[in-house]
Amino acid sequence: MANFTAADVKKLRELTGAGMMDCKKALDEAEGNVDKAVELLRIKGQKGVAKRESRTAENGAVVSLIADDNSAGVLLELKCETDFVAKGEKFVAVAEALAAHVAKSSPADLEALLASEIEAGKTVQAFVDEANATLGEKIVLDRFAQFTDGYVSAYMHRTSPDLPPQVGVLVELDKENAEVAKDIAQHIAAFAPKFLSREDVPAEVVENERRVAEATAKEEGKPEAALPKIVEGRVNGFFKENTLLAQPFAKDNKKTVEKVLAEAGVSLKRFQRIRVGA
Repeated sequence: MANFTAADVKKLRELTGAGMMDCKKALDEAEGNVDKAVELLRIKGQKGVAKRESRTAENGAVVSLIADDNSAGVLLELKCETDFVAKGEKFVAVAEALAAHVAKSSPADLEALLASEIEAGKTVQAFVDEANATLGEKIVLDRFAQFTDGYVSAYMHRTSPDLPPQVGVLVELDKENAEVAKDIAQHIAAFAPKFLSREDVPAEVVENERRVAEATAKEEGKPEAALPKIVEGRVNGFFKENTLLAQPFAKDNKKTVEKVLAEAGVSLKRFQRIRVGA
């Protein structure tokens, strides 16, 4: 039996998040050497990661990190299997560490992010794999946003008081206006627009909406002569529902979001809305 103390077991648990019995076995195998035990647990944990690949990760958290002067911001989703893990401090700490790394490194896309080094000699992918091992669940990083070219603000929404935020919104204005940024971000969280404006809707999406509107109208028996007007009305309804600037503003539905922004003298350059698992 290797010579180690209860303090060694406690330290190993804090370092790895592994269970007590696993820590004792690792210390025994490592002959009481904590660093070697950490390595053994990582090795065993990596094997466990492969077994977890077939599981689904639909719980998790959305975290944000905004620069002190609001010149930049990051929004990031980290997913796990259960809400039990999602609400744990260690899981949220992993998500926050990843957001901080994005803010520092500004990766071009997810592939670049996963390949980048978050610590000396350790990629983000390896960092996430370690989280898989220590938390005992499938952990997935597959979505983030970073804005660095305007006044950036975030709104985070909790769907349950005992869970971390499940919905996050990042907005970027052309000039500083904290109140408008907050109001617009809250509106986006509630109404989930897919696009900023009509001009941002891909042509193929518009054409598909036209085809669906025309086919629906014909199925309803509408007269042929009325079809163009009906189709145009339904396409306009699609724009009103799915483009942010055309949506009625949450706090005053007599105004569109576009009008609210115009009255405030600011423009919304872009936004990102992330809901866990959606």
